Amino acid sequence: MSQKDSFSARAIRAGYNSADHFNSVNPPIYQTASFDLIDIDRTRRLWTGAEAGGIYSRVGNPTGGILEARIAELEGGQAAVALSSGMAAMTYTLLLLGQGGGNIVSGSSLYGAAMLNLLKFLPNYGITTKFVEDRNDPSAYEKLIDDNTKAIYLESISNPNIELYDIDAISAIAHKHNVPVVVDNTVATPYLYRPFEHGADIVIYSATKEINGHGNTIAGLVVEKGGFPYDEKKFPQFYTKEWKMRDLQDNKRTPAEFIPGAPLIASLKIFFTEFFGGALGSFESYMVLQGLSTLTVRLDKKIQTTRKIVDYLDSRSDVEFVRYPYARGNKYKELADRDFPLGPGALLSFGFTGSREQEGIFIKSLNNFSYHVNIGDVRSLITNPPENTHCELEHEYHVLADIPANLIRLSIGLEDPEDLIADLEQAFDKAKKG
Repeated sequence: MSQKDSFSARAIRAGYNSADHFNSVNPPIYQTASFDLIDIDRTRRLWTGAEAGGIYSRVGNPTGGILEARIAELEGGQAAVALSSGMAAMTYTLLLLGQGGGNIVSGSSLYGAAMLNLLKFLPNYGITTKFVEDRNDPSAYEKLIDDNTKAIYLESISNPNIELYDIDAISAIAHKHNVPVVVDNTVATPYLYRPFEHGADIVIYSATKEINGHGNTIAGLVVEKGGFPYDEKKFPQFYTKEWKMRDLQDNKRTPAEFIPGAPLIASLKIFFTEFFGGALGSFESYMVLQGLSTLTVRLDKKIQTTRKIVDYLDSRSDVEFVRYPYARGNKYKELADRDFPLGPGALLSFGFTGSREQEGIFIKSLNNFSYHVNIGDVRSLITNPPENTHCELEHEYHVLADIPANLIRLSIGLEDPEDLIADLEQAFDKAKKG
């Protein structure tokens, strides 16, 4: 499809030609472990990448291939890989970039499991993280970059604080030092924000969230913009000739040769899905494709509702603060106006005033908000990050990430705003009474 086509049209049709799939209107679910190879000559073409086709679903399947093509087109990227979860997308990407050891420079307000991954898991493999304390100052990132920095890692809309960053300025600094920028765009999606247009080099998703949008599938995506000049000394893994990437004439190739412009995706597809597993299954790929087709209408309504919820919470004297770029006095409004013309997502948080017991009554009294840790569902969701999504982080990291004990996070769904506001109102009233 053409980039002149609307986002909605491409979200429905990109990466798919029904004539290639028995004229099926919907992408088929290729629910099979393996695929017939037909003959030994075709086998050779498949294994050398000379012909695209199914081999074994542990390393990918045609339904997932459609999703990869679609998300790459929506992002404006060179190539993509669909994985079993957002954490797989993050971990595979950083393990590959940090191969052989190195450090990541990261924003310090992140989803709890992502922060714990950087703090406790990746160091087991020689990859450490330097957290930027003043994460709103692009120059603070530069101060932490050294010769062994393998990536800068950010969330385009941070979870749960809904912070925005000047990714254009941060990317310009990173590229001055030949460091790629990895952006988790889960909350924004490519509909609201396209990180490649702001200088990012790699985008990752928990497609479980807004992209799928129905709370029924776990999925992850990695998209590579293409063309980043990976330094051969710093990233030798992209320049090592591999027999596994050989061509039809048995010439070994590098990942940079296997998918020109996208060696990270080549390596993830050829090595990581092969040896770690984790390629997204066909049914899950189908579910994400279905969700992606309605992304625009879902987010348009959610953002309208979110603004009304923010205004309601802002009006309450017993709410300590509201975190959303269009909340009263929020410092991210200017960036939201500049970078998020369609709106900065449907996630917000606020400070609950009252005791822990009253907070429990408030949450339990809600009828139109489900209490669990997902976001981006059709249902509106509520959680208290200090006691679940971020509970595995020690107190010092709550302070670093600005996660106060009274933080409540709301993920706005597709209910009418009047129903949600009335529900919040009655829950506040019950909490007050104790």
